[in-house]
Amino acid sequence: MEQKISTILTAQRNFFSSGETRDYQFRRKQLKTLQVALKKYEKPLCDALWNDLHKSTEEAILTELSIVTGEIRNHLSHLKSWMKRKKRPTPLKMFPSRSYLVTEPLGNALIVAPWNYPVQLLLNPLVGAISAGCTAVLKPSPYVPTVSKVLADLINEFFDEKYIALVQGNRDVNTLLFNQRFDIIFFTGSPELGKKVMQAASKHLTPVVLELGGKSPCIVDKDADVEMAARRIAWGKTLNSGQTCIAPDYLLIHQSQKEKFISAYKKALTCLHGDDIEKSQHFVRMVNDRAFERVSSYLTNGDIVVGGKTNAAERYIEPTLLDNVSIDAPIMQEEIFGPILPMIIFESEEEMLSFVTEREKPLAFYYFGNQKKALEIIGKTSSGGACINDTIMHVVNENVPFGGVGHSGMGNYHGQCSYDAFSHQRALVVTPTWLDLPFRYMPYKLFRLVKKLMLS
Repeated sequence: MEQKISTILTAQRNFFSSGETRDYQFRRKQLKTLQVALKKYEKPLCDALWNDLHKSTEEAILTELSIVTGEIRNHLSHLKSWMKRKKRPTPLKMFPSRSYLVTEPLGNALIVAPWNYPVQLLLNPLVGAISAGCTAVLKPSPYVPTVSKVLADLINEFFDEKYIALVQGNRDVNTLLFNQRFDIIFFTGSPELGKKVMQAASKHLTPVVLELGGKSPCIVDKDADVEMAARRIAWGKTLNSGQTCIAPDYLLIHQSQKEKFISAYKKALTCLHGDDIEKSQHFVRMVNDRAFERVSSYLTNGDIVVGGKTNAAERYIEPTLLDNVSIDAPIMQEEIFGPILPMIIFESEEEMLSFVTEREKPLAFYYFGNQKKALEIIGKTSSGGACINDTIMHVVNENVPFGGVGHSGMGNYHGQCSYDAFSHQRALVVTPTWLDLPFRYMPYKLFRLVKKLMLS
């Protein structure tokens, strides 16, 4: 495998050095190729997602394929303008020079994706790499082997390995890849693995984009529309069975809303998934036995007020709401990545803000309540992204950046941010030859005038 990776990288470096990937028409053609590939492989990818995760066709299209397709369309619409040289203001002291900003591709990219959204989180960054003019090595997750196999078939059929290659394997293969020299590493995964990626990248001073996770708070304040909040939180928490990096991780609820929310949450789950959720065609399973055991162990960390059923043979965990959860319990120490929602009561704004800000910066922040107050709360906190009176939806809009901050990651992508993530912004100064002012040259004649011009 090490020799294979080395061969691929050598071929990609040579291809990038040829300059072919920099051409606008080449980039556009490759984006359209990926568009065609996604259309052809729609059914195989949906079937694979069902096989590995019990993800319905509807959810696969909504949360995976449509997002990548939308990203491709956005790049096709704006690529020419993103690539254009952009004029920048030039101060008088530089007269008669002109200043510009130009972008150039970083080069050879490594994109490592997780298992929870294995299509979207591998191919969406690839759109940015293609758009920016890079080559790419793709590494899907081994925890979804059927999906990874279909993705490999797609890439091998539509792209030359010297341009885009896909490498299969476990964490040992990840280590082999991280030991290579890339021009950018784009990694989506846990904070702990993100630290290892950053450490490996530091050996070659390789820039990294880290899309991580964390414990994203969901606040239901005293003036929230409880029925609406319960429905949107239930949807965001049970989407992909909670195996979403921006899923609501814990609920901070005003004491006056607690009982109404419990009733509304139970009702919302029934509306979404039916009376017997285990039989629902739209409820995803835990990815493997280890994940099932870890998440189901959290059921003892509080009092079950909604849900609580499990089926180990099916890796099924019923959407569950927990009350009386200790802040020292295991469920409050690590990202849940499952359909269990711990509920913490607060009485004052100060108590709620203190609870959030004393913890690591999350990838997402959700607030249900008055919009004016929500904006004030958001201004006093920090997170990768946020929603007011909603969950998850900030990831859907390709016109706004998606990414973490602090413990939840670094760097953004989606839309132009994806193009920028795989590009270097280069300053360009153009100075004509028809005039050559003497002020900058030794022995600095008329320095008093120059000083006054520069410092006034």
